[in-house]
Amino acid sequence: MQTYTGKTINQKDRIGIVVAHFNQLVTECLLKGALDELKKYGVTDDQLTVIWVPGAMELSRAAKLLGTSGQVDGIIALGAVIKGQTDHYQYVCSETASGLSSLSLSGPVPVMFGVLTTDNLDQAINRAGGKGGNKGAECASGLLEMLGMQRWLKAL
Repeated sequence: MQTYTGKTINQKDRIGIVVAHFNQLVTECLLKGALDELKKYGVTDDQLTVIWVPGAMELSRAAKLLGTSGQVDGIIALGAVIKGQTDHYQYVCSETASGLSSLSLSGPVPVMFGVLTTDNLDQAINRAGGKGGNKGAECASGLLEMLGMQRWLKAL
């Protein structure tokens, strides 16, 4: 039986990070968490491309363009959608998740979903480096693991 156990090893992978400006107080923390985590694994600035977009809805388009550019081996998408008084929250969450999921499944590179969908700012801050951890950091190590798994499968 062959078994693959995830390994987070940097083999000079080129990493793209797309980040939403909207709720920037939160998304900057997510980005910092992702960058700090990647640096722990030896990822250098030369291996990184960071692209800022207006909001969560634009993450999918930027990730698609970046993924098909041939400039990156994997992408981390970071955003924060915080519930408000209207149904807008549901549409943004649903469409963003759908777009990024579709890209990760069918696109040329893996895409990690680092978009927080919370009821309030406190919950978002807790998931962006507070007591709930940092979703950006989780996505960074997850992407390295996915890239390692891809290499393993290609070598079979």
